[in-house]
Amino acid sequence: MALDIDSILDRITSHALASGYFEAVNGHEPKNAPGSGLTAAVWVDAVQPAVSSSGLASSSALLVFYVRLYTSMHQEPQDAIDPNLVKALSALFSAYAGDFELGGDARMVDLRGAEGSLLSARAGYLNQDQRLLRVITITLPVIVNDAWDEVA
Repeated sequence: MALDIDSILDRITSHALASGYFEAVNGHEPKNAPGSGLTAAVWVDAVQPAVSSSGLASSSALLVFYVRLYTSMHQEPQDAIDPNLVKALSALFSAYAGDFELGGDARMVDLRGAEGSLLSARAGYLNQDQRLLRVITITLPVIVNDAWDEVA
């Protein structure tokens, strides 16, 4: 299996699109503040050899993606902001667990951190274009077998 970043990114963005929660899904970290509804963005955070699952002939890859969910802090009712984000987050976590191999493009979504980075999410705030946004950033680790051949 080779490292097919395009297919993996397509699969991750497709999960967000298929969830029905997002008005827009970007395959990159946006330069501008998103629109008024829920928006998702996907980008690569880290790429490294997967230490415990590599062999003598090839290295497996650990790809860590960020999937950030955005919404405006200036919407009503404000009590619904976090519940709406968490519902979208839960749908994505279900999709990652249900499509564990990302359509066959990966060995696995590293749900429990076999390679050190586990599927997780952290909430926070982002000020972008002078707009205050509520965000949840998902850390999505993906392991791909035999990404790079090792030749002596």
